[in-house]
Amino acid sequence: MGDERVLNLGWTEWDTREAVEANRAAFLHALGGGRMWLVTLKQCHGDVMHVVNSPTAHELRGDALATRTPGLLLAVQTADCVPILLADTRHRAVAAVHAGWRGTLARIAEKMLGRMRMEFDTRAEDVFASLGPAIGACCYEVGPEVAQAFAAQFAEARNWFEGPFDRLASGDDPAPFPWLSMTPPGHAAPAPRVRLDLRAANRSQLEVAGVPATQITASALCTACRTDLLFSHRRERGRTGRMMAVIGIRA
Repeated sequence: MGDERVLNLGWTEWDTREAVEANRAAFLHALGGGRMWLVTLKQCHGDVMHVVNSPTAHELRGDALATRTPGLLLAVQTADCVPILLADTRHRAVAAVHAGWRGTLARIAEKMLGRMRMEFDTRAEDVFASLGPAIGACCYEVGPEVAQAFAAQFAEARNWFEGPFDRLASGDDPAPFPWLSMTPPGHAAPAPRVRLDLRAANRSQLEVAGVPATQITASALCTACRTDLLFSHRRERGRTGRMMAVIGIRA
């Protein structure tokens, strides 16, 4: 990343708290949300959700927030995972969701729609969804354990992967006993991998839950391809910043 100023919006070891606070202030000012209360999460790559009705002085632990209270600005932070913003235009309720592969596997976006239905009487057909920049299938290689987990949960999982998905998902290993191949030690071929399209998986879950396809938009930017513009935990090997996706209801 060099020494140039970057708009890092998350707490990291390499950036100072003062710099992040200044970046967040500039970010909120640019959005016209300077008078709104920013609600953030201590994200844990799961499916824990919170409904917030008032400002909170401490970070909640989880990966999704929802509210119908004006003046709150819900935030999720990402550096490869998918940020998902949901707006119920009929009941004026909003949600912010952080979906990595674990959250996607746990159907966090679909579960948030269910939570909004319970809390706000939200109907999926009234929801508009936006999926922000995330690592794309072009760059997001995963192993057989991820392919198998998705195959066990979703009948349509094959549509979200590129590569030998069927072979990996079935657990078939073309060389279960590497010593039979007579390959010298240390020269074994790398294990086969597939590439996962997280945005396609989450879009599909939203559509299955009842959100009209015409009301779902998704950025085409890949965080790993565009580190000139975006942060990528995978491409930058962990030493990176955090972007922020926010949604709220003006007072």
